[in-house]
Amino acid sequence: MFFRSIRMLAAAAVTALACVTHAAVPLPALNVDTSQTSVSGLSSGGFMANQLGIAYSATFRGVGIFAAGPYMCAGHSNYTACMYNATISSAMLSTMQTDINNWSTSGAIDNKSNIATQKIFMFVGSSDTTVGPNPMAGLKTQYTNNGVPAANLTYVQRASTAHVFPTDFDSTGNNACGTAASPYISNCSYDGAKEALSKFYGTLNARNNAPAAANYIEFDQTAFTSNPGMASSGWIYVPSSCSSGAQCKLHVALHGCQQSTDKINTQFVKNTGYTRWADTNNIIVLFPQTKVDNTSRSTAASGSLANPNACWDWIGWYGTNFAQKAGTQMAAIKAMVDKVSSGAGSGGGGGGSGSLPAPTAVATSGATTSTMAITWGAVSGAASYNVFRNGNKVNATGVTATTYTDTGLAAATTYTWTVAGVDSAGTQGATSAGATGTTTGTAPPPATCYTASNYAHTTAGRAHQSGGYALANGSNQNMGLWNTFTTTTLKMTGTNYYIIGTCP
Repeated sequence: MFFRSIRMLAAAAVTALACVTHAAVPLPALNVDTSQTSVSGLSSGGFMANQLGIAYSATFRGVGIFAAGPYMCAGHSNYTACMYNATISSAMLSTMQTDINNWSTSGAIDNKSNIATQKIFMFVGSSDTTVGPNPMAGLKTQYTNNGVPAANLTYVQRASTAHVFPTDFDSTGNNACGTAASPYISNCSYDGAKEALSKFYGTLNARNNAPAAANYIEFDQTAFTSNPGMASSGWIYVPSSCSSGAQCKLHVALHGCQQSTDKINTQFVKNTGYTRWADTNNIIVLFPQTKVDNTSRSTAASGSLANPNACWDWIGWYGTNFAQKAGTQMAAIKAMVDKVSSGAGSGGGGGGSGSLPAPTAVATSGATTSTMAITWGAVSGAASYNVFRNGNKVNATGVTATTYTDTGLAAATTYTWTVAGVDSAGTQGATSAGATGTTTGTAPPPATCYTASNYAHTTAGRAHQSGGYALANGSNQNMGLWNTFTTTTLKMTGTNYYIIGTCP
């Protein structure tokens, strides 16, 4: 997915494919809760997500990194020292930290104190040889060194997973989970989009596996940049509730190298699962796009290189300030975020721009295995109310009473509800303090995992063999060669039903 060597980079001569078949429209301005903006990315998109999260730490409340490394790693070392499972030394981290400290003081990036308040999600496959666990471990240390508490940082290292974006569903053209190949999107029996968005926004409503085609919008990126490494158009997914004026959250999803629309069309946009969760959780998803750039350019520490794989700039192709707020690609993405967040009603704290005060005395009661009653005190001037569960609006129409019964909840699960008043003009006021409640019932038993050779799995009855390969019982996932040398972790999710995976 990344370049295999500088020699290969120099020899690459890839012609960019035209991916725009019709005129792109202007990026819409929508009603966005600006306190709920997050970003995630895979590979070079993961490096870029980290750069955006640190440089614009006052903007992004959550950062998700799938298989990438520390901030400014390639600003001081050849890019090969930041991937291929290279070890990130304490001396390297110290040099990177000096940049963060100095630029925070000078204003080249936002105040670094914001980093400690972010929610961080990190994912890497144990079989990832393109980036690998070691650079991710260095990144985890970097976040810890900048004050991110353990409760705010989730780090997942998943067995039998290569350099791919993990999903739990099959899409046409996807590669195998254990193989790093185009389009680098794989059914790994792990929902990466859900886990990242849940880290940022809490428990999500059930996803829609068939998002409406009309909600995918191709927009004009030239209004934000003329950077030779960025495409003329990008994509945005706008749930119908958000296009109708509801206040929504904004997530920026960044593809990796060889995943831009001029490489794989819209597979990253439509097949990663982000839009499935966005559709039912009032989340707008922005998909900025890069493009092939075959011009050889000076980089920060890796010599002169072209960008034939349409990677995001994490090594300094487009200026020495590539990881700062003024970096050309960084500033372009931030300008897109600002445009989307400029619609009527946008503001922070989960509320709109109205003057209504926050409801008080919010409380929960009457818990069942799947429902909870929420009550609150009336707000003078409120024509109706909106109710939010873990930051997600749950009422389809305005609630005119001062009580609401939330349904479709999971058993033995704790949720937090907030409430905001809405005036007669439809403008939402300030959001209340949260009230927590726990549903009744018993949580499902934890999954059981078994790690053994593929031969041992078959003799134990967890798998079977066919054509020299071991296949997991139930899911029939290919575990690799049927022998005593190949080791796999199987997760039992039902009676005689196993998937390749790990237990938390």
